[in-house]
Amino acid sequence: MTKDYNLAIKAAIEAGQEILRIYELPNLETELKEDNTPITLADLASNEIINNSLKRTKFPIISEENEQLDYCLRKEWETVWIIDPLDGTKEFLKKNGEFTVNIALCSKGSPIFGVIYAPVSRELYYGITAKKKSYKTILDDSHKSKQDLFHDSDLIFPSNPAKDAISVVCSRSHMNQETSEFIKELRKKYPKVEIVSKGSSLKFCIVAEGGAHLYPRFAPTMEWDTAAGHAICTAVGLNVISLKSNKEMNYNKRNLENNHFLVHINGEIT
Repeated sequence: MTKDYNLAIKAAIEAGQEILRIYELPNLETELKEDNTPITLADLASNEIINNSLKRTKFPIISEENEQLDYCLRKEWETVWIIDPLDGTKEFLKKNGEFTVNIALCSKGSPIFGVIYAPVSRELYYGITAKKKSYKTILDDSHKSKQDLFHDSDLIFPSNPAKDAISVVCSRSHMNQETSEFIKELRKKYPKVEIVSKGSSLKFCIVAEGGAHLYPRFAPTMEWDTAAGHAICTAVGLNVISLKSNKEMNYNKRNLENNHFLVHINGEIT
C-alpha cells in the first residue's frame, strides 16, 4: 500500500499546484452545478490530475467531479479512493487561502489513509490508520519536502481540553443555529469556550494537530468532504461520530451524503 499512498500524496501536491496557478489568475470563471454549488476550472483541472494518477492503482475512484455510478455497482467495491479535487470552493473564490485537495482510501467502509494538501500555506497532512500515525509536512516554495515524508519529526497529536476550557473549530462558511446551540451547551460545562473558524477539511487537521479539541458539524457534507480528514483524525486516536447512529461514519454508502457528525477525543465529549 505504501506505493499507492505515496502516489496519492504526489497527486494531491500536483493538483494543489495547478489549483494555485488558476487561483492567481486575475479572473476566476465560475459555474453552478445542479445542486447550486459552485464549480471552477480549478476543480476540473485538479480532478483530471488526480484521476489520471490514481487510475494507475487497482482501486476504483469516487470523486465529487466524476459521474457517480449506481450503488448496485459501487457496493462491490471493497476498497475505493474517495476524492475532493477542491474542497472549499467558496474559500477559493473568496481568496482567503483556506481550501484543500482531499484524497482518501477507504476499505470496507472505513478510511485507512488520507492526505489533505492546502496549496496556499503548503501544509501537507497525511495519515495511515493502521500505523496510528498522522503527519504535517510544510513544503517549500517549490512544493517540495525538505526531508523524507513520514518522518517522525512531522508527527502530529491531538490535545485534551482543560477542566475549565475547550476549543471548538467551526466552519467559516456554515455556522448555523444548531452549531450555536451546541456551543451554548458546552458553555454550561466549560467556562471558557474558544471558537476557531476555518474553511474546508482543514478543520479536521486542526483537531488532529491539537489546535482545537472538537469539531461539530451540523450542516450537509458529502463523503469526499470528510473521508481524508476522517483518516487523519482516526490515525491519531480521534473519533468521527455520526450524530444519527452514534457510530463512526462509514463510506461508499448508497447515499453519499453524510449525517451530521462530531470529531472528538474518545471519552472527552459525549
